[in-house]
Amino acid sequence: MRLGEASRGTTRREVLRTLSALAIGGAAGCLDAGGEPGAAPARVSRVTGRSRVVLVRHRDVLRADGRPDASVLHRMLNDAVAALTEDRTPESAWRRLITPRDVVGIKSNAWRSLATPPELEDAIRREVIAAGVAPANVAVDDRGILDHPVFQRATALVNTRPMRTHDWSGLGTCLKNYIMFARRPSAYHHDACASLGAVWHLPHVKGKTRLNVLVMLTPQFQGLGPHSFSPAYVWPYGGLVVGIDPVAVDATGARIIAAKRREHFREERPISPPPHHIEIADTRYGLGVSDPARIDVVRLGWQDGALI
Repeated sequence: MRLGEASRGTTRREVLRTLSALAIGGAAGCLDAGGEPGAAPARVSRVTGRSRVVLVRHRDVLRADGRPDASVLHRMLNDAVAALTEDRTPESAWRRLITPRDVVGIKSNAWRSLATPPELEDAIRREVIAAGVAPANVAVDDRGILDHPVFQRATALVNTRPMRTHDWSGLGTCLKNYIMFARRPSAYHHDACASLGAVWHLPHVKGKTRLNVLVMLTPQFQGLGPHSFSPAYVWPYGGLVVGIDPVAVDATGARIIAAKRREHFREERPISPPPHHIEIADTRYGLGVSDPARIDVVRLGWQDGALI
């Protein structure tokens, strides 16, 4: 059973309001129908020029102690992947993305205040192995990826991190999560990390990403200064944004953050610096769609407080 009914689209008023607040668009990731199993999937439909993302939420994914319920989170992930690929079962969906021949690096995020949940890392790893990949050919890492033997041999990447405000890039996103693939990450910090999209064209990265999972279980919508974190600026959203197009995934997450900031501050409060690396990843680097009018957002599960 899926977590809920799917709905699509966005309103013009919502689009204009988000562009005003963030100076970016929202977007989504898409698989071409009939794509080859395990091949690096198309980020944008070649037929329609649109992208597709899945927003999945569950009211019970967070336990009383604030940690994710592993079984609920795993089911959310699988429902999202099946909805993304439009496969009947999660098993066939994962086999469309990953083949037994692959060597898979799961790029996580270890920031101490808001890390990728180990429960999600484990769920992704288990599904990759269930798709036929040998356990020795699967690894989860963040800061050591350039020297990790599995990542050095990787034919496929799965990208996952929590969404949060960020002092250098405006937002810490799936696009930004790949900065650790650069030998000199500081080279990409200029102009609010505008050139992050270039990292995705590095030879050891380009064309390998099969899935992006933006964690929005307890996203951070406000921060002041480097490495800023406050429990006052996170909330139990209980969601994941899942897609093949990283621009799409990030822009959809950014719309949610913008809406939460309006709700919290009761006014437009643009993120500073503006997270324009998302739009630039589209317009300069060709990594995906950043036009909200070309979004197909599939919504699963809990709808209360979805914000978009």
